[in-house]
Amino acid sequence: MSTERPFGRALCAMITPFTPAGALDLDRAGDLAVRLVSEGCDGLVLSGTTGESPTTTDAEKAALVRAVRAAVGPGPSVVAGVGTADTRHTVALAEQAAEAGADGLLVVTPYYSRPPQAAVEAHFLKVADATELPVMLYDIPGRTGTRIEPETLTRLSGHPRIVAVKDCADDLGASARIIASTSLAYYSGSEELNLPLYAVGGAGYVSTVANVVPGPMRAVLDAFDKGDTAEAARLNARTLPLVTLMMAAGLPGTVTAKALLGDHVREPLQPADREAVDGLRAAYEELVQSWT
Repeated sequence: MSTERPFGRALCAMITPFTPAGALDLDRAGDLAVRLVSEGCDGLVLSGTTGESPTTTDAEKAALVRAVRAAVGPGPSVVAGVGTADTRHTVALAEQAAEAGADGLLVVTPYYSRPPQAAVEAHFLKVADATELPVMLYDIPGRTGTRIEPETLTRLSGHPRIVAVKDCADDLGASARIIASTSLAYYSGSEELNLPLYAVGGAGYVSTVANVVPGPMRAVLDAFDKGDTAEAARLNARTLPLVTLMMAAGLPGTVTAKALLGDHVREPLQPADREAVDGLRAAYEELVQSWT
């Protein structure tokens, strides 16, 4: 069982800011990164699902890493999403991210082609061998169509640079068993499971909701670490109305986060409508007011 937190505890799956015309907004990205770190994030995960990686170019991904690295300095972790459906492309993005100054790589399971487990394992090993950076595997079968099976994860844990998992499989029992039997650091990618996963030995979370309320999301883990599990549960419950609206009400988390931040999405995503924005804003304001 791992007690390591290779990228910290509280990580934000950061949005990728765009201008109204759809261009990458590096100034806004740097400002957002600084704010997130100042309000409690140990690290930032770029170009993941929330970061709209399918619609950003390779050059934009590298520019985003460089801009965020320059903005936050050497302390906070900067993890670059490099996963694609193509192993060669993923290796190239991993090498690019290392050159741009990333501290780690987020590598999603190859999607659409639905490779069998032996091919999934070979893909991750090839990417892990491509650079000296530590790797966080991204297990999100609801989007990729392929789960990283527990047996595959156990074998992959033997690679010295495969150190963590962003867990969106929503199988707490399987995750608990892998945490207990391997050195992998497990990060919750489903906000409603942040506290349960942490309680069974998880390392922390990679959160979309942290784009808008980084302090309250972190406070749950802080309370748990102090041994006050009742307070951790109480604080966690206070975040759930906003978590539910942002992550489980029919709109992608990217859309809901950007609705609250006043940012712009790239097609095929569309902005939230007025009714959704009003509901999100009301839940956000209720949480913030109850916290102060």
